[in-house]
Amino acid sequence: MYTIGQVSKMFDLPISTLRYYDKEGLFPGMERQSGIRKFGERELEALRVIKCLKFSGLEIKDIKQFMSWCVEGPSTYPDRKKLFETRKTVVENELLMLQKTLDMLKFKCWYYDTAIHDGNENRLAALIPDDLPSDVKEWFDNAHS
Repeated sequence: MYTIGQVSKMFDLPISTLRYYDKEGLFPGMERQSGIRKFGERELEALRVIKCLKFSGLEIKDIKQFMSWCVEGPSTYPDRKKLFETRKTVVENELLMLQKTLDMLKFKCWYYDTAIHDGNENRLAALIPDDLPSDVKEWFDNAHS
């Protein structure tokens, strides 16, 4: 069992956030000893899932719904699965957009390294888009697709 302070450090979360999650019912059945919260493995796993869902863009009210489904039992498995499938799709789309962004940044870093080396952009204009080095062309193509 862990104290709220220990869990705060483990998850790099403010104690106030953990208290808020508890108040919102995200730790159903959490033990208390003399009124002090005691976090067990079940609460630690709940926090891992909460962090995952929050990073995927889900709001607390929706995370609360998920936790309610967990308490309800097996009849909510399809709802829980659908929630995770939806979040997975959202994150995959965000990753695609981030990859495009990263490729544009890589391309522009290469572009300006080359322009600085050459002292101008003249040679670059002749290279774009078909005569770029193969790795740079991949960045360019993905950033512009």
